[in-house]
Amino acid sequence: MKIAATLALFFSLPGIHFAPAPRSPEPAAKPIAQSTAHGVWYLAESGHAVYCFGPVVTMPDVQSGLHHVATFCRGDRPMVPLKD
Repeated sequence: MKIAATLALFFSLPGIHFAPAPRSPEPAAKPIAQSTAHGVWYLAESGHAVYCFGPVVTMPDVQSGLHHVATFCRGDRPMVPLKD
């Protein structure tokens, strides 16, 4: 009984209360530009820079044999031949 009375007195004293751990601030939502996939700039055969998200693959060509092609590029063409 003495232990219960001691504990009750201990927790009733001011300044002895256990405070919950401070919460870390929640991260803000990512802007739309950061939530998209990261791409890489390449130099196209035409001499222009293109920004592509996909892998570079080797494609056969009937005229010149094999050449590298960037995939999933910005703009109207999904695949762009690259300058080697």
